[in-house]
Amino acid sequence: MTDALPQGDPRLLETAQARRLLRSTIPARLAFTWTDGTPRVIPTWFHWTGTEIVMPTFITGPAVGIRRPARRVAVLRERPAAALTIDTEGEPPEVLLIRGRATVTDVDGVVPEYALAARRYLGEEAGAALASTADHPETRMARIAVRPAWVGLIDFRTRLPDVQGGVVAG
Repeated sequence: MTDALPQGDPRLLETAQARRLLRSTIPARLAFTWTDGTPRVIPTWFHWTGTEIVMPTFITGPAVGIRRPARRVAVLRERPAAALTIDTEGEPPEVLLIRGRATVTDVDGVVPEYALAARRYLGEEAGAALASTADHPETRMARIAVRPAWVGLIDFRTRLPDVQGGVVAG
């Protein structure tokens, strides 16, 4: 039962609510600290592998018009502390909160999780077409992965945000 697990417990990822959010077609919001010490939050496609959230991004992708790496790649290598939220658009909102450290691995070609995410977000045919278009001899991607160290759930029914900025079970 979700209520029995405390906020922060990675086993919350095994709940029905978390599994549903991990299959979401709403982009995750990735938070990290920029080089000047200020926070940044960006929306990003993701794929849940069962052990980590993977957010592939291009280093170069000539076939899709990308000529230089996204700046977040270098920043996350230097400052790997990261947090993510995956939420819903309906009422009451549901929110999955994840904290961990990002690892960045360079990959020649298309990161497999990119193709999987494209299919989930765009549908089988359009996702496969996008992944195929990106698969070019000069394509290089960064596989940004966060292994959850802290997990929280908010459903605004039984698990509520705390006035102190944390999350409490209701």
